[in-house]
Amino acid sequence: MATKVKSKDKHIQSLASLVEGSYSILYQKEDLLAYDCDGFTLHKHLPKAVVFPKNTQEVANLVKYCAENQLPFLARGAGTGLSGGAIPLNGEVIISLVKMKSLLSVDLENRRAVVQPGFVNLKLTNSISDKGYYYAPDPSSQSCCTIGGNVAENAGGAHCLKYGVTTNHILGLEVVMPNGEIVEIGKSGIADAPGYDLLGLLTGSEGTLGIVTKITVRILKNPESKQTVLAYFDSVADGSQAVSDIISAGIVPAALEMMDKIAIEGVEAAAFPVGHPKDIEAVLLIEVDGISAGIDEQINHILEVCKSRNVREVRAAKDEQERAAWWANRKTGFGAMGAISPDYLVQDGVIPRSKLPEVLIKINKISEEAGLRIANIFHAGDGNLHPLVLFDARKPGETERALVAGSACLQACADVGGTITGEHGVGIEKREEMRFVFSDQEIIAQTDIREVFNPNNLLNAGKLFPTPGRCVEIKMEMKAAQTS
Repeated sequence: MATKVKSKDKHIQSLASLVEGSYSILYQKEDLLAYDCDGFTLHKHLPKAVVFPKNTQEVANLVKYCAENQLPFLARGAGTGLSGGAIPLNGEVIISLVKMKSLLSVDLENRRAVVQPGFVNLKLTNSISDKGYYYAPDPSSQSCCTIGGNVAENAGGAHCLKYGVTTNHILGLEVVMPNGEIVEIGKSGIADAPGYDLLGLLTGSEGTLGIVTKITVRILKNPESKQTVLAYFDSVADGSQAVSDIISAGIVPAALEMMDKIAIEGVEAAAFPVGHPKDIEAVLLIEVDGISAGIDEQINHILEVCKSRNVREVRAAKDEQERAAWWANRKTGFGAMGAISPDYLVQDGVIPRSKLPEVLIKINKISEEAGLRIANIFHAGDGNLHPLVLFDARKPGETERALVAGSACLQACADVGGTITGEHGVGIEKREEMRFVFSDQEIIAQTDIREVFNPNNLLNAGKLFPTPGRCVEIKMEMKAAQTS
């Protein structure tokens, strides 16, 4: 039975008729307020409605209706995205996938599982851990983010240094195209199948090419052994050099994380303090895993590398409880900033590891010029930086200064051969910063691809690409040249 609606809006009535079950549509303002933004809270826009389908066919019916009636629409998962990818800029109909939350199948022999998009990331590992398996991508929000959202943003996590990001673990997708057609990509479930890499194209496309309704993922066997090292440094430069030295020594840790002094202040003030020294400048969290033989040798090598770089203290976790406490402390990194600042803006640049000391000096200068503190949390092993700009939105001008500082941090990354996002996506937050790394012609090529999938631009419009300008002029010039 469909939800009964009191709205006189014919579209609301029609949308409600396309989804079965009570509470399958929201359309009143007080209900829509919870959907006016995602984890990027500096922009807020109300959707036209929020609809909760429970299966692929209902998604397809909703999309087809929106397409036929020229209603803008977008998909939403748990709303944990950090770049504004799920913000309804154009009063979209939000198709929420949170009720599509089943683990459909597990195939241990072929090491794969099939989930619906609303299935929570960490829940997959918890569902198969007793059988000796796990799902590798582990963003900090893994206890609440959905795998469908991870696919949209190509999410990473602490262990992506060794195991890769989401795209490295996707074997197949069922997708509702922007016209309502249902297609299967990677149906064989075989990695690196011949032909165009449509899985790679869709993973990380930020919900602008289609709506994923079923996902086949790769699952991994639990490693025989796992050990974690904690190292304290009196200088960020020494900690950064230790990161490079570890990789140069031929060791590829499962994870290699760093936090600076301000970030440490935050995590120690939040939910899972572990007693980090208050005067320390940097902490490294290093994890190695694999077969038991050789793990101790790697740990000893890491300890020696850290000692050669003026480490104040370095030690391996004495047991699983201590290891888990260290990781719980690190995983709260972003949210912990709320314990030391009323507001914060998180950025997501990527740089070559060797440029870490240079870029951190630039970020410190940006902080001084803006008059705002910037905490730094890194997936240091693969050069993914997360500068967190702390500010108070109640103070006039601070929000604007935070945005300028955040953009300057991304420019600093691009200037050394890096890029503007490693795992959080572009969304609306970094649209203009796309020009830091792409030429007008390169942006046109990307929008041309979008138009093949989403020709009417009704699906999640206004995301990923810069506002129209020179790109449009160049495109018109190119078309004119082709027809002359």
